[in-house]
Amino acid sequence: MTFSLVVRDGERFGMAAVSSSPAVAARVVHLRPGVGAAASQNVTDPALGTRLLDGLADHGDAERALADVTGAARNAKSIEYRQLTVLGRLGAGFAHSGARTLGRHATATADGAAAAGNLLSGEHIPGVLLDAYAAATGELEERLLTALKAAVAAGGEEGPVHSAGLAVVADVEWRVTDLRVDWADEPVDRLGEFLDVWLPQRDDYVRRGLDPASAPSYGVPGDR
Repeated sequence: MTFSLVVRDGERFGMAAVSSSPAVAARVVHLRPGVGAAASQNVTDPALGTRLLDGLADHGDAERALADVTGAARNAKSIEYRQLTVLGRLGAGFAHSGARTLGRHATATADGAAAAGNLLSGEHIPGVLLDAYAAATGELEERLLTALKAAVAAGGEEGPVHSAGLAVVADVEWRVTDLRVDWADEPVDRLGEFLDVWLPQRDDYVRRGLDPASAPSYGVPGDR
């Protein structure tokens, strides 16, 4: 019920996801500054995203982190329902699709990126995500959005999508971008509208966290 993309851009990690289910980004998106990115989707177990990132934090090897999670005894009865991607500070992304992944499904990996999807219109969709991201220009968030739009235009999921999310971590302890559309008829378009509002203010909100005395005010009512 989901397709997603995780990417590394220098010291930053980003992820974008779309689903026919509500609030996809609340369950699927897992990012940790300085460590990596992971997606846990299909019949989703969000705990697996945390475990993937914990493995990366421990040893930095994305392939090993994925193997440890998929091979863990505690996951043995359920891992066949899971679709996972993971990306660390170096090298390619890695992906897993269990035997019970829903519908037409596929994954694609490259240096610094991984994509996966289930209940897809075609197995080409993860490749479209990677190719569109690689060809895009602009801010990391804009390139992730471009990839989502390309995947939707190429057929996306088998049915209509209703939620979308986009997040980025950089050199601070929180997500510098974390945008969600939890339920809408055109969630990717709505996500683009939110991004248009957010990007011009993103760096100022980082400054508010690091050095509030130097951060600009936006003149909201009651702000003196």
